[in-house]
Amino acid sequence: MAYFGHVNENGEKQLLKEHLIGTSLLCEKFAADFGAGEYGKMAGLLHDFGKYSAAFQRRLLANGPRVDHSTAGACFAKNLVLQYCIAGHHAGLPDTGSRFSAKGDGTLVGRLKKEEDLKGPLDYHDYEKEISTSSINLGKPNLKNVEDGFYYFSFFIRMLYSCLVDADFLDTEAFMIKEGLHRGEFSDIASLYNKYCQYVEKFRESTGDINKKRSEILRECLLKADKTPGIYTLTVPTGGGKTIASLGFALKHAMKYGKKRIIYVIPYTSIIEQTADVFRNILGKENVVEHYANVEYSENEQGDFNRFKLASENWDATVIVTTNVQFFESMYANRSSRCRKLHNIANSVIVFDEAQMLPNDYLLPCVRAITELVANYKTTAILCTATQPSLNKFFPTEYKPQEICSNVQQLYDFFKRAIYINLGKINLEELGNKINNEKQVLCVTNSKKEAQIIFDLLEDKNKYHLTTFMYPEHRRIVLRKIREHLKANRPCQVVSTSLIEAGVDVDFPTVFREMAGLDNIIQAGGRCNREGKKETQNSCVYVYALDDTLGKIPSFIRKPIEDTMSVWREFSDISSIAAIKKYFDYLHEVFKGHEALDKYEILYKSSNPKNIPFKEIASEFKIIRSNTKLVLIPIEEQAKQIEDRLRNGERTRQLLRLMAQYSVQLYEEQYDKMLALSKLEVLDENISVLLDLNAYDENKGLIVDMGDGIGVFI
Repeated sequence: MAYFGHVNENGEKQLLKEHLIGTSLLCEKFAADFGAGEYGKMAGLLHDFGKYSAAFQRRLLANGPRVDHSTAGACFAKNLVLQYCIAGHHAGLPDTGSRFSAKGDGTLVGRLKKEEDLKGPLDYHDYEKEISTSSINLGKPNLKNVEDGFYYFSFFIRMLYSCLVDADFLDTEAFMIKEGLHRGEFSDIASLYNKYCQYVEKFRESTGDINKKRSEILRECLLKADKTPGIYTLTVPTGGGKTIASLGFALKHAMKYGKKRIIYVIPYTSIIEQTADVFRNILGKENVVEHYANVEYSENEQGDFNRFKLASENWDATVIVTTNVQFFESMYANRSSRCRKLHNIANSVIVFDEAQMLPNDYLLPCVRAITELVANYKTTAILCTATQPSLNKFFPTEYKPQEICSNVQQLYDFFKRAIYINLGKINLEELGNKINNEKQVLCVTNSKKEAQIIFDLLEDKNKYHLTTFMYPEHRRIVLRKIREHLKANRPCQVVSTSLIEAGVDVDFPTVFREMAGLDNIIQAGGRCNREGKKETQNSCVYVYALDDTLGKIPSFIRKPIEDTMSVWREFSDISSIAAIKKYFDYLHEVFKGHEALDKYEILYKSSNPKNIPFKEIASEFKIIRSNTKLVLIPIEEQAKQIEDRLRNGERTRQLLRLMAQYSVQLYEEQYDKMLALSKLEVLDENISVLLDLNAYDENKGLIVDMGDGIGVFI
């Protein structure tokens, strides 16, 4: 009899043998990028062995009862790596379990105990008539164990799993959807490097001291791009053009060493569009794929699947711009949808922008993942920042980062555009008076509550407010207005939370910054006299601490504040390299034994080859752990149309991501308060709409009752 793997909507049947061989070839190709082609070949052949059972064929052809078709291949494999990948290729990589695990309980051990049930209608041994695995020689993967333990083993399983689930999906997709697919079609590295060279040619004869220095940095990055693959730091002060320079290093390095793609990893979604726009301007809008929570690529007018949307699923594009959350949570995920992209990280150049923003609770797992990618998966990593966070001590000796710029101190001296003045404690009235005495001024607060209060103290009619209580599209509109005022030298007063600090390109002659971590203060300082239009001594970043009790300072910011104050007692210039290094040393030294840099013991759980709790690790590795609710603000016409579609029951992924552009996230306590006051309407468990539009201020965004004294940050 013929065995089939899939039936498409036209009633056409795909032979199971064809699906297994097709998946095997793709999986072998993907895994070959890290020297595991034979493992990929075997995983692809075995993954659907359970479909050779009579029970599955009845399910497929006669709408019979559901059948577990993954366990058979896992039982047949005998190899532990393959067993994890095959057993989890639909349900996700499982926890290992133990000898006490119940049969079929979802753990790997529990799944394998079902082998005794693979008889009668579930017997799969007719595979022998069509598939042979005798010529495949697995051997031992050629992996370096860069540190003690078996972390590399769990990492390898995830990477092979990624190859399998992507290959399975692609082969199935090619059969099920035979027309309208536009995967790939992106320019290659060489073509993009040529575009880049044409773009920067205009900087060759740069005028002005700042532009000349930026050109020097760019040239050095291109010169150093010939260095061997490894881990690098690019320490360039704010205003030094590190975004364009790092892209040049990445492209030239990728071309020299045959890397397949550039992955740019950014901490904030609030600046990702700005970076992507820079890249699109250089490389062409058709060549840059963004992938993060609030972006969604739609189908085109003909209904063809958009190649950007498809590339965001598995990162099969030449340039990817993504977030820390998307990148690192995927590295420790267990579900196929999140892991599918991982194999395409291999043989890439990865730029970690604003590397000081790597989350402290997960710092060691992040560093270890970067090391593993470089050691065993042919990647080059660049830690790019204006305030290098002294991470060298966390990397193994063989993989200590090398600095790209030859004279970082000279760069800091040159790009010093402002002086930092500690105002000490100050009350709201005094702060308001100081801000109102400035024509163009930025004030950065630690909390949304403070930002709203200080905004009300501002007197100029051209005053602006930026926090995440404003929906993303609203913030973009406000930023455009701010830049217009600054460019025209018109009065402009802005109060913002820290979202404006990392990479937002604005230039104020004066900045006020609430006392915070030194990296935040210096990032805020990067918005002061950015283009060097004023004398450094006349460009001031005033650091203040409010003596008004506006809210309890949470522990995650109290420690950085204490360390900043300690540094300020030791250094007259807190923006110096020595001061920055001392700050990060203070920040990290409290974590004796590094426990707090791996708060959820991710590395420990990932390093026991006899018990790897993949599912547990995925649930614990959540960079953003606070429970929030999304509230649609139906003010703009686009948002009103989204509301109508939601009320009509539409719940597509595309619509929900579009909704995020017109929504505000609330912590559960805030959400519950607004719900109790009948300001919200709940459409379903995950979707709410603001009913009381008076609760959304055109300047300050959503007005939330924060009278309980809890500061709301960012």
